[in-house]
Amino acid sequence: MPKSPERLVSSDILQKQLRALLRRHPQLRPVAKISGAFDIRLTPGGFSGLTRVICGQQLSVASARAIWGRFAQLPGALDPATYLTLSEETVRSVGFSAGKYRTVRVIAQAIVDGELDFELVETLPAEAALAYLTAHKGIGPWTAEIYLMFCAGHPDIFPAGDLALQKAVGHALGMDHAPDARELVTIAEPWSPYRHAAALLFWKYYAVVIRKAGGIAL
Repeated sequence: MPKSPERLVSSDILQKQLRALLRRHPQLRPVAKISGAFDIRLTPGGFSGLTRVICGQQLSVASARAIWGRFAQLPGALDPATYLTLSEETVRSVGFSAGKYRTVRVIAQAIVDGELDFELVETLPAEAALAYLTAHKGIGPWTAEIYLMFCAGHPDIFPAGDLALQKAVGHALGMDHAPDARELVTIAEPWSPYRHAAALLFWKYYAVVIRKAGGIAL
């Protein structure tokens, strides 16, 4: 069995994996040329890391950052045991929705009960890690994928349900439509085991080409 690539936890590792991706798939070189330089995005994991991912769901980057800044200042908010002592009113006062408040409570309880082990997640291959996380109530595929990328540095994750990635891949590959999640899974499969680097590449392409153009119809 081929050795799995390193966890994507530094700029040097990203560049090494990106070079490997482009060697294997030269059709992506024009995408990389347009995208330009980009770096990893890594944040602390565990309860606070997963909560931050949930905080950012369906929000703009600016809104998520502002809400997270207020949430992180709440005494006890970043510890699962003490989060359980916070009232819904307190958590929602910083911008969390009722649904996000409840989701984080369920996750905090699972951690306190020993049912959710982030150290174990670090040791698992991509599919097993995704299956483990999504087996817990409140953790959907996108949440699990974003956590594994940006908190665990997993090298082989590609969040095919992400709308920006769907638009970027469709446009960059000259398709007449933005592929849906199922189609994008198939498209991205050959980019394994460097799908994290590929996702970063296409997110940067989206920022450079599509977002700056105000959106491109596909």
